[in-house]
Order: sequence, then C-alpha cells, then structure tokens
Amino acid sequence: MRFSEADDTSGNLITAYDAEGVVVGRQRYLAGLIVTPTQIVAPWAAPAAALTITHLEQVLALAPQVILLGTGTQQIFLAPQLQFAVLQRGIGLEVMNSAAACRTYNILAAEGRRVAVALTQA
Repeated sequence: MRFSEADDTSGNLITAYDAEGVVVGRQRYLAGLIVTPTQIVAPWAAPAAALTITHLEQVLALAPQVILLGTGTQQIFLAPQLQFAVLQRGIGLEVMNSAAACRTYNILAAEGRRVAVALTQA
C-alpha cells in the first residue's frame, strides 16, 4: 500500500508498506526494523510471538514517548510481562497490525511527537 506524499520536514516517514516490507523515504526494508523521526534500526527483532525484553530494550533506548508495535498482517498481542516492562517506564505502547502502525507512526511523527514504530518480521 502506497501512502500519500510525505513531507520530509517530519524526518523519517514511511512512504509504502506491504506484506514483504516497508519503504522509508526511498529505501526499502525487507526485515523487521525500528523507525523514529531521526533514526532507523535495521534489521531488528523476530516474529512478534518470539519478542523478548531484549528486543524491546532496543526500542526503549531510543527514548520515545510512545511505541507502536506492528506485528505483521494480524495484530498479535505481547505477553503481559513485556507490556508491563514498557508501561512501567511511563512509555505508551500500542500493538496493532503493521499497516495501521505505519499510518499511525506517520501521523504522530508529522505532529512532532517522539514516536517509534517497531515492525516485526513476518
């Protein structure tokens, strides 16, 4: 799915997403990754069901206000202890399918929020 024209003034924006990967700016990524307005961490993670606190620590180290976790074509919730590890630090966590995570990330990044989208491998 191609997103509407992105404005480069918001930093890294996701310009397209499909089941095989994402495009950030003009660069295509086929593995899991983390995107913030100022950084890209690639490759990142494992399938959503295999995520550990170590994976989430990589996202937390970027100091976002909110983390959007994209879990592929279907929404797969994290284990409660992983969700708690994020929330106890005062950081918002939203788990959704990857297409929704990409769209939401672009909106929050355009608003100037400290947001990170973490997209798991398919």
